[in-house]
Amino acid sequence: DPDTQAVDRLADLGAGMRAAIVGGGWAGLAAAVELARSGAQVTLFEAARQLGGRARSVETHGQRLDNGQHLMIGAYRETLGLMKKVGADPERLLKRLPLELTFPAGRNSHFRMRLPRLPAPWHLVVGLLGVRGVSVAEKIGAVRFMRFLKEAGYRLDADCTVSTLLDGHRQHGALRRYLWEALCLAALNTAPEQASAQIFVNTLRDTLGGGRAATDLLLPATDLEQVFPAAAARFIVAHGGKIRLATRIESIESIDHDFELAGERFDSVVVAVGPQHAVPFLAGQQATAESARLLAGYRFEPIATVYCGYPPQLRLPFPMLGLTAQNSGQIGQWVFDRGMLCGTPGVIAFVLSGHGAWEKLDKPTLVAQLDSELSAALCTRLPAIEWQQVIREQRATFSCRPDLHRPAARTARSGLWLAGDYVCADYPATLEAAVRSGLAAARGMLLESRS
Repeated sequence: DPDTQAVDRLADLGAGMRAAIVGGGWAGLAAAVELARSGAQVTLFEAARQLGGRARSVETHGQRLDNGQHLMIGAYRETLGLMKKVGADPERLLKRLPLELTFPAGRNSHFRMRLPRLPAPWHLVVGLLGVRGVSVAEKIGAVRFMRFLKEAGYRLDADCTVSTLLDGHRQHGALRRYLWEALCLAALNTAPEQASAQIFVNTLRDTLGGGRAATDLLLPATDLEQVFPAAAARFIVAHGGKIRLATRIESIESIDHDFELAGERFDSVVVAVGPQHAVPFLAGQQATAESARLLAGYRFEPIATVYCGYPPQLRLPFPMLGLTAQNSGQIGQWVFDRGMLCGTPGVIAFVLSGHGAWEKLDKPTLVAQLDSELSAALCTRLPAIEWQQVIREQRATFSCRPDLHRPAARTARSGLWLAGDYVCADYPATLEAAVRSGLAAARGMLLESRS
């Protein structure tokens, strides 16, 4: 494996390097792990009292929950590899299921797509042709659409919105709504009318267009801290690194060829915070002022996770179900049964991505409406909710729009690197993008130090 050989050559390159990581999310942790395993003296600074960034755990109502219900897929190669390196077993911590998208619709016919365990590309062909709730013409059209993308090498002549791309390939009806548009919103956290078609096509290339295992759903079987951050922290410390929680870095000072943070000197720095938080660090360096102006122009999308505690006997028919508007005014998107996933019976998580009508609803109204929509979809009366928790992230991800300029990991200031999902130019704001960016920054830093 050329990638593995390249990484092996970086072993011990970091010996003697003093490296600072600003930000303890998945990108910062990935960079810190890679640097620590290469012999660097790593110090990670995190403003919060816990690691994980936007994918972290929270305590509420006697439950160990997450600040957002995250979903991974088999195509998350770097994330799964890094979990293994730090001793976090993906087979134990993640529930692997064949891709299944089910949108129950009460007494009406509902959409269901399940990919069989067949070799690629037959798993996709058979899965698309076997979709329930759509016409034969739509199924054939979807197969042709994927064939076109494959023949084009998953590269578009020009970027456009996802809606424009789907219109151009006559993707309409239920399959467009429940498959393409649902996947777009879930992966890019941006409505199809504004989302980048090229980035969407990239995700299709590595999921539906990849090997059979790449399409598997990987649902966390425990809280997110145990999935990666806790093991990463133990790995960093075991390799001589330091982790400083509740330590906010206000500025990065340049001193000769070094950097000073919190009164300490470092050879190199990885800024692994959100784009809006990276701006002040970049604006303070003349060489990176242009990058600061670029990121200052980014727009953002919200995510809400609505946790509802039902009596423990409540179980959904599948760990993840789609909820989509049957009538105007409905807001549901996805719902997860954490009892089936994490062993916390009765805990249901609703996820709402991107801008929408849900943003205007207060907590009681939001919870009541989602409860009503789930009840209607399952065609059953749900038991009374015993507790509820609404977590809103107003700037959860960058808005993934056509031709969005993304900064490189290496900045114009020698020794100063960026990491974060927004840096991984091929991908939207996902955990895999964050991890890839952290690894790229660390590896680039190691090579730079020996050039």
